[in-house]
Parts: sequence; C-alpha cells; structure tokens
Amino acid sequence: MKMGQSFRMAIKSLMTSKVRALLTMLGIIIGVAAVIVIVSLGSGMQQYMNGQFEQIGVNMIQVGIYSYGGNREVTPEDFYELAEKYPQYIDTVSPYLSASATVRQGADEYEHTKVYGVSETIYNSEKGQTVTGEKLAQGRFLSYVDVERNQKVCVIGNYLNEDMFGGEGLGKTLTVGGVPYTVIGVLAEKADSTEGSGDDLIYMPYGLVEQINASGSMMGMSSNSYLVGSTSKDTSSAAKGVIESMLFRIYEDNSAYMVMTSAEMMEMMDSMLGVLMTILVVIAAISLVVGGIGIMNIMLVSVTERTREIGIRKSLGAKGRDIRSQFIIEAGTTSAIGGVIGILLGILLANVFTAVVGAVMSEAEGFAAIPTPAGILVSFGVSVGIGILFGYLPANKAAKLNPIDALRYD
Repeated sequence: MKMGQSFRMAIKSLMTSKVRALLTMLGIIIGVAAVIVIVSLGSGMQQYMNGQFEQIGVNMIQVGIYSYGGNREVTPEDFYELAEKYPQYIDTVSPYLSASATVRQGADEYEHTKVYGVSETIYNSEKGQTVTGEKLAQGRFLSYVDVERNQKVCVIGNYLNEDMFGGEGLGKTLTVGGVPYTVIGVLAEKADSTEGSGDDLIYMPYGLVEQINASGSMMGMSSNSYLVGSTSKDTSSAAKGVIESMLFRIYEDNSAYMVMTSAEMMEMMDSMLGVLMTILVVIAAISLVVGGIGIMNIMLVSVTERTREIGIRKSLGAKGRDIRSQFIIEAGTTSAIGGVIGILLGILLANVFTAVVGAVMSEAEGFAAIPTPAGILVSFGVSVGIGILFGYLPANKAAKLNPIDALRYD
C-alpha cells in the first residue's frame, strides 16, 4: 500500500468514529493550544516591557543606596562632581525620591499619582527631555533656584493637566500632603493619560519631598536614590563603572549600594520572564504527553478491532513494515489534525487575551499576544512527533501479528 492510500485510510478511519477521534485528539489540541497561548503571551509581554524600558530611557542608570555606613554618607554633590569629572560618560544626574501620595485640587482627590522629588539636572535642556524620557509640552522645568530654595512649585503629567485642570493647568495650584504647589510646567503625553499611568505624576524639588517624608505625610519613600543619564547607550557600562568606583571608595562595601543600567534591567526582566515561560511550557507539554498516551491507547484498540483486516493483508503479501507504516501514518495523521485544531484554537485564545488585557488594564496599551511563526511550527512538529512516537508501539504490535492467528481472530 502506498503512502497516499495509507493516508486516505487514516482519514476514513477517523471519519468512521468522529467522537472517538475527537476525544483521542483532545489532549493534543489542549496541549498545542496552551503552548501557542503561552508563547504568544510571553512574546507579547517581552515586547511590551522592552517598549516600556525604551520609553523610560535606554541611557538611564538607577542608583540605590542601602547603607549609611562607610566613611561618610553619599550626597548629591558627590554625583554632581562625578558628572563634571567624566562628561564623556555622564550626561545628567539627579536625586530621585519616589512615593505614592494623595494629591488634591479642590474637592477632588488623586490617590494613585506618583510624586517624584528631583533636582533640575534630571532635565536636559539640550535634548529637551528628562533622563526618563519625558518632554515638556507647556511651561518650564524645575530650575536651580527652585531646587536650591525649595520653592513650592511642580511639573505635572498630561493626565493631571487634562483631568484636574481641563488642559489649563499651567499657573494653577494643587496640594500634596496639604501643602499648595504652583504648576510651572506640563509634560507631554507619554503613556495613555489614565489614572495611575505614566502620565499621572508630579515632579517637585527633592528637598521638599524629603521634608514631607520626614513629616510622615507620604509613605513608601525611597530616600537615597539617584538617576543618572549616560551620554549614550554605548557609554552606560563605563558610566556605571565610575559610579561604582566612587561608591566603593565611600562605603568600602559593594553590598551597600546598587547600580543598574536600563539594559541590565531589561536583561533581568527578560531572564525572569524566560524562566517563567519555560515552566509554563513544560506544564503545557504534559497535555501533549497525555494526548500521545491517548493516541497510543486508541491505536491499540484499533489494532485489536482490525486484527482480521491485518491477517487478510498479510495473507495477500503485505509485509510487516507495510502494516507498521500504515498504523504509524494513522497515528501521525490523528495528531497532525489535532495539532492544526490546537493551533487555530491557540491563535483565537491569544487574540481573546489581547482584547481582555486591553480592556481590563488601560495602562497596558500596546500589549499584544501575537503567535510567532516559530512557536506555531514547533508546536505542530511536536504534536506530529508525539503521535508518531506513541503510535509506534501499536503499529509494531500490528506488524508482528501472525497472519494465521489474525485470520482466526473473532
């Protein structure tokens, strides 16, 4: 029997018992669909996170101080001097105090607004943006005088400008921790301008944020952090090196601080996501193995049901390898059809997840779980391979049947 005939017989066998065939394929369908969805979500999440990091700034270096020991306490002046000493590596530097606070304007409260205490140096006037990538749409950024004198002024994000002031926030007043601040600048839209998004933020002089933190009006403060901007993506490593050297001279303990570039943050997140995706794919692969066992079980039943057919074919001259090939092709066809159905189901579910995430999480704008061609091909190949692998035992059993005993089988 030629391969084409074996394939047609396999299709005929499946059509003869549609319900049994569907149940046989179920494990393969679920496994392939799960793999497609997981790989799609992982790929979409990776692209989304990389896009978020690029918005934050590929030249950004985050510095966190964990200890106040060593020779002395590090100060903003240490970082300013470092920037002056290494202008070829360091472009901008600023203290960076962050917290969530209740912001008020009249009777309205904004509980999810992020408040950042920074210096004027976080904004590069030549590039027209902050270290984290924000640009001005109206007004001006904080000045040296604002920071030096702790002037009660602030720069707000596009969401607050639109929702709080109807787009006319420049020169208006809002309160943070019960203290009024005058809006001197409005940032251009960066995220999706919704509550809690990257546009729901306030910049103010870091000295004022330290005072608010000391008074207990704001919680969750990171009181000894800095943002450093390297001159380019290529000089980030060199900038990190000179920062670490300065901090080690002060603290004499490299566990007292943390210095991390945007590239390292991206790599760390990609690595964590990769481990998570591997675990989920392995779990999904169990469904494929279960599906393979189901195919093997049904093929063993099929061999028993078709014992007389096998006996007749052998008595007419069919060899063991012909019988083996026929049943292996049937097992492979069953798993291939299940794989195709699983791929279609996986693509559909990936699109559903994209729509659900977009509807539930407005800040996840731009996220898309897109099935990759590689993921589809690998899933299909594995499904067919499992069918053939688990179909070999029943096929080999059929090939070894004695034709005389097979013809006597009732």
